[in-house]
Amino acid sequence: MTEQILSDILNIKLAREGELRTEWAEREMPVLRSIRKRFEREQPLKGMRITGCLHITSETANLVTTLVAGGAEVTMCASNPLSTQDDVAAYLVSQGVSTFAIKGEDAATYNAHITSGLDAKPHMTMDDGADLVAELHTTRTELLDGIIGGMEETTTGVIRLKALAGEGKLRFPVIAVNDSDTKHMFDNRYGTGQSTLDGIVRATNVLLTGKTIVTIGYGWCGRGFADRAKGMGAHTVVCEVDPVRALEAVMDGHRVMPMNEASKIGDIFLTVTGGKHAIAGSHFDLMKDGAIVANSGHFNVEIDVDGLEARAETKRQVRTFVEEYTLEDGRRINLLAEGRLVNLGAAEGHPSSVMDMSFANQALAAEYIIANRDTLTPGVHTLPKDLDADIARIKLNSIGMPIDTLTEEQAVYLASWELGTA
Repeated sequence: MTEQILSDILNIKLAREGELRTEWAEREMPVLRSIRKRFEREQPLKGMRITGCLHITSETANLVTTLVAGGAEVTMCASNPLSTQDDVAAYLVSQGVSTFAIKGEDAATYNAHITSGLDAKPHMTMDDGADLVAELHTTRTELLDGIIGGMEETTTGVIRLKALAGEGKLRFPVIAVNDSDTKHMFDNRYGTGQSTLDGIVRATNVLLTGKTIVTIGYGWCGRGFADRAKGMGAHTVVCEVDPVRALEAVMDGHRVMPMNEASKIGDIFLTVTGGKHAIAGSHFDLMKDGAIVANSGHFNVEIDVDGLEARAETKRQVRTFVEEYTLEDGRRINLLAEGRLVNLGAAEGHPSSVMDMSFANQALAAEYIIANRDTLTPGVHTLPKDLDADIARIKLNSIGMPIDTLTEEQAVYLASWELGTA
């Protein structure tokens, strides 16, 4: 810890390692780098206090430095007990950012850290799962009058926010950053797809080729993971409750079946639904000996861990991030990363190049809220499409891939209803 600012981290001596890790990530984040340069000149966030409840990773550190460059006073806490990179947390503290995050923190510490983040009395929140917003609307309502807006990073958080707004209880505008195309189409699909496979392989070192891998949920995250598992030579199965998504999975070349059937044949199971008990206790009764179970949905409720505990005769840790549960009949079920996000618990999360676009949306959302604070109403909003296009354009240019533009004639044709067949 440091005496200069209020923080709770593992060890400030790790700061140099975190700085190097953050510098490495920054090389793959040209969009955020471009925004940071502009923010330094224009100071659009000057005087704003922002509390972020995000995964404390090297990519997040680059977002934080961008917000600070724009004039914001930033406080950070972790959005997941297992996702914190302790060296990055130390680096943030060394840069004067109050940070409350320790990898492996227990539930009490996790909640205390959220409380500490809100003690900064933010003008804006930056969430990954809507925990800050939930606290503000339950235990910290005295802070609501000082909030001008918030940002939400992930699908699960957007679901919570829309439920809150649907009840007429959301007290300030929140930008659903997750719903920007340059976020969910890339972060959720390519980021989750790659990082989840990475987490499973790091935790288990199993060969994916020839395995039957069951993906539960076929949203953007599920399709990204299933497609990459198929590319690695796995036999892929998808379980869904939405008939349109299930049909899409079939057309993408995956087998689709109910979870009760998939439970009997799967070698590796991954939940990415955003819901509760996608793998229920009864599903463990059907699984093969040695089955591997993991989650890449935001909260650790997608797997019924209590149901697994109740069925187990013994439990032991056989590898880092692998707990082996032996059931009464001798079958072994292997749970990864305690049922929390396996891509961040057992690996490093999304590659920097995808988080570049996600966090560019976060930074621009903060600027957008300030610029439109007098007209934005309480509720869930999305960023304008032109900002989405700007992010994509900067990303394309950074990798040397410029694109065409419409001619004046083409633009007129597309904007007209009179013109048709010549």
